Amino acid sequence: MSAFQGAAGVGHDHGSLGHQHTAEHAVGELAFKRIIVGYGFWIFLLSDIIMFSAFFAAYAVLVGATAGGPSGRELFNLQNVAVETVCLLLSSFTCGLASIGARTSSGAWFYGAMTATFILGAAFLTIEVREFADLAARGAGPTRSAFLSAFFTLVGCHGLHVTAGLLWLLTMMAQVFAKGYRPDILRRVLCFSLFWHALDIIWVALFTVVYLMGAAQ
Repeated sequence: MSAFQGAAGVGHDHGSLGHQHTAEHAVGELAFKRIIVGYGFWIFLLSDIIMFSAFFAAYAVLVGATAGGPSGRELFNLQNVAVETVCLLLSSFTCGLASIGARTSSGAWFYGAMTATFILGAAFLTIEVREFADLAARGAGPTRSAFLSAFFTLVGCHGLHVTAGLLWLLTMMAQVFAKGYRPDILRRVLCFSLFWHALDIIWVALFTVVYLMGAAQ
């Protein structure tokens, strides 16, 4: 009887060790995926920043090439741009709140903050589209001069990124609703948050270099 119990105990120990090894392997695999995803996404953000740096450099070279057309001082409406800036900076704050809500599995915080982020981002895009339409109506489209080509390329590229971010935001809300706060979903929410904050940083640089310096020239 004691021998049987000893064999059963050994079997139980082996089973416990097997379960422990499996659990440790699963935890290690999740940590590895988190590192790989984070590393890959940072490479993507850096490549995006390099692309915007090239656009900024092109704009700096061409800002004076107006070909006798209007300059930024004549075209830019700083009041509208200030409203755009406030909308995007507030959306960065609400995006941070959404990340906290996701980590704490708080549906009210997550969905509420993500909705606010979407509304603010959509307001930013609406103002930007109206600005582009107004410039085109005044004969200051992207083909008018090299300066305007560089302006529309730089600002429009940022606007396209914001549009992609809003679509990503809706996708994340749908995934959390369908699958809950799983580790892989939380990683995607984190990547979205990094992307959105990067867009805010780029916009601050764009607001300073393009609009403030352009209106002062």
